[in-house]
Formats: sequence, C-alpha cells, structure tokens
Amino acid sequence: PDLLPACNGEMPTLSFLQDVVDILLQYVVKSFDRSTKVIDFHYPNELLQEYNWDLADQPQTLEEILLNCRTTLKYAIKTGHPRYFNQLSTGLDMVGLAADWLTSAANTNMFTYEIAPVFVLLEYVTLRKMREMVGWPGGCGDGIFSPGGAISNMYAMLIARFKMFPEVKEKGMAAIPRLVAFTSEHSHFSVKKGAAALGIGTDSVILIRCDERGKMIPSDLERRILEAKQKGFVPFLVSATAGTTVYGAFDPLIAIADICKKYKIWMHVDGAWGGGLLMSRKHKWKLNGVERANSVTWNPHKMMGVPLQCSALLVREEGLMQSCNQMHASYLFQQDKHYDLSYDTGDKALQCGRHVDVFKLWLMWRAKGTTGFEAQIDKCLELAEYLYNKIKNREGYEMVFDGKPQHTNVCFWYIPPSLRSMEDNEERMSRLMKVAPVIKARMMEYGTTMVSYQPLGDKVNFFRMVISNPAATHQDIDFLIDEIERLGQDL
Repeated sequence: PDLLPACNGEMPTLSFLQDVVDILLQYVVKSFDRSTKVIDFHYPNELLQEYNWDLADQPQTLEEILLNCRTTLKYAIKTGHPRYFNQLSTGLDMVGLAADWLTSAANTNMFTYEIAPVFVLLEYVTLRKMREMVGWPGGCGDGIFSPGGAISNMYAMLIARFKMFPEVKEKGMAAIPRLVAFTSEHSHFSVKKGAAALGIGTDSVILIRCDERGKMIPSDLERRILEAKQKGFVPFLVSATAGTTVYGAFDPLIAIADICKKYKIWMHVDGAWGGGLLMSRKHKWKLNGVERANSVTWNPHKMMGVPLQCSALLVREEGLMQSCNQMHASYLFQQDKHYDLSYDTGDKALQCGRHVDVFKLWLMWRAKGTTGFEAQIDKCLELAEYLYNKIKNREGYEMVFDGKPQHTNVCFWYIPPSLRSMEDNEERMSRLMKVAPVIKARMMEYGTTMVSYQPLGDKVNFFRMVISNPAATHQDIDFLIDEIERLGQDL
C-alpha cells in the first residue's frame, strides 16, 4: 500500500525497487560463477510443500514479497550458467537484460505508432536489416516479431494459404480444395501443430525422408509432391529446415527452391535455430538458397543469445501479411489519424496485444555490431567442433551420425564400461536406452550441468549437446565429458 501511486510513495518505491535490483544483481553474478549449481533440484511435490505459495485475501508485507523474489530465483534454473546446455536458448546477455527491463518499464503494446512510436520504428528498421541479411534486394518485404518459432511457422502457413486461395479468409476451408504441406521427418513439430490450428489437419503434413545426416532428400520431396497432385490434393507449402532441432542439419535449400519454383509452391525456411548463422561470414554458406524463400523464420533468442522471447517471421512479398490478417478495427486503426498510417503495424498480426520483443535485439545489435554477433556465433561453433574432436575417438563414446557437426548440435551415446564389450543386440539396446536418462537425473540431483537427451527414429536415447552460450569455454566442455563419465561409470 506504501508504493506508488500512493501519496508520498516515492521513497518506499525507490527503496523497494533498489532491493529488487540488488536481488537480481546477485543472481546475475551467481549465474556466471562456475562454483554455483546450475540447478537446485527439488521434486514438484517437495517444492509445493516446502513453501506457502497460496494466494491470500490479505496483502503480504513488502519484506515477504522480497523473500518471494529470492525464493523464486533460488530454484530457478540458471540458464545463463556456462554449464547449462539443455536448450537451444542459453546465456544471459547484459545489454539484452537492460533492454528487457526498459521494455517492461515502458509497458506498451506494439499495435500502433500512436502508443509505441520508437518501438514500431525499431521493428521496421530491424526487420529490414534481417531481410537484407537473408538476401532480399534492399531488404524488401515484410515481417513481424511473434511469440516464438512455432507461431512464426504458423504465420508462414497462414500467409502461404492466403496467397494461393485468398477466399479462405472469408469462406474458410470448406471453400477450397484439400491442401497439403511438406516438411522433413526431422523438422520441428510446430509445422504439424500449425496445420492442426489452421484447420488444415496434421494428416495433410507430409513428412519427407532425410539422409543419415538429417537433411531432407529433394528427390523424395518431388516424388511426394507428384503423388499428392495425382490424388487431387493441392501442395501449398514446403517448409525446409535450416538447423534441425536434434541433429542441427541444414536442408539443401537450392534444390528445394528449384522444386518449389517448378511446382509453384510457397517455400518457407524454418531457420529458428540456424538463422543466426547468417551473421557469420564463415558459416552462412550453410543457408545458401535462403534468398529464394518466400518466408523465413529466424529466432534471435536462440543462437544470437537475445533474451526470450524474440522470434521473427520475414516475408518476401510486401503487403501480403496485411491483406491476409487485417480486420480494420475502427477503434484501434482509425483511418483519419494525423500521421503516416503505414506505421500502424498491428493489423497484420494475429494477436491484438503484442509484446515489445524488438528492443532487446536492436539494443544488443547496437552494442555488439554485426561483427560482435559473428564472433559470438563462430565461437559457439568452434566449441562444438572441439567437443566433436574430443569424443569422436574416445573410449566409451559413439557418435549418432558420422562427420563434423554443421551446427552446434553434437549427438552421441555414452557407453558405460559394462556395455562396451557386449555385442550389438536387443539387450544392449534396451540397456543403452536407460543410460542417458539416469545420467541426466544424476546431473540434475547434483546440479552441476544440464544437457538434453532423446530417442530419434530407431535410435535409442542419446545426448544432444548444443552450445549457444557465449560464456561457455573449452574447460566447460571438458567438465561436461568428465561429469558424464563420473555419473555413468557404474551403469
């Protein structure tokens, strides 16, 4: 009750916020301290019972509120910790954090220039720069920051469908033929999720075979397109992946672009994970052909280390997004305003309320320059290569696929001593299946590091090590390997 807007609330407010900032600063410093745990793991029921989390009728004191802040951070996963390798988005960038604080304080909505003048202009500038890096002449086209890669991919499907059948906007799916989309069997589940949400149906997403490195096979794509057409279906979208979730594979974009051109199909590139490589002169060849796409998803919150969430959908054709999504709500997008209405970008979004995601990216880009992002990305790829070289011939390790990783995904099995001399049969497979989950559980109990694992196709559980944290070093990679061996020796 003492805080602003209370009368004479300035002093209590400043001292309260100062205390909050102190708590946050301690957490930030701890995040980078290798002697602290990555995670203080408790089982859900323990954590529920240990503290009183319930919401009450009566207010709590500010001291208790500060205690709540401390407790929450005590059990938070330190995603900025140099030994947190669990997700595609890791690290904690100081300028990005500052930008996030500023965005929250400004607390506005991205729908009109009227209420978000600077943010709307920065979105315009940043998206144009990203389109330039994709390779579209002069950065032409359109785009939007969306709540994540899955929504960006869904936008692409929505716009591709509208481009082919504009009447779907008013008449719905009943008015158009049965559509089919194509994506690789290693692609992100969001393509199917988008098809379900848009009423296209998951059965209408056809999965294309991949080679042993996880790249889409263009000849199989063409075969399946022809097959679908013979059945009377209408192919409307191919979603190629630049940096698959597990293997970090890059689909052959030039060959896919040729096929899309031949059959007049919208080409989308899901570069949520691999798009960041466009910042690197050394690695951007892996996305050769991306400039021929009709739309591209690119998540700066992954490889570029921008705080969550920051995902961009880029569209080559200008105006398409607007005509696909606009509803002309007159209480928000009045046509008789006194400034250039092209800056009222809200009507091209699916959302009405839209968080300001651009400022973090823009401010970090100002602070680092393109060369800073490039150095950060090159370092992460170099660390992945270091890990690969360290374990490819090491006793007790087997690589999931042959050859140097194309991205920072390094996929491998750890083989405990008890399994090393066993012949490759059902029993060995079922025992190997259990190894990664036990090591992962022990990692979390000790709190020393985190790395993810999964099965894929006919392959039993393996580790998927990914590096996107610029704080990680060679020593952290060495530590991870020692830790896996320490925790898995006896299995």
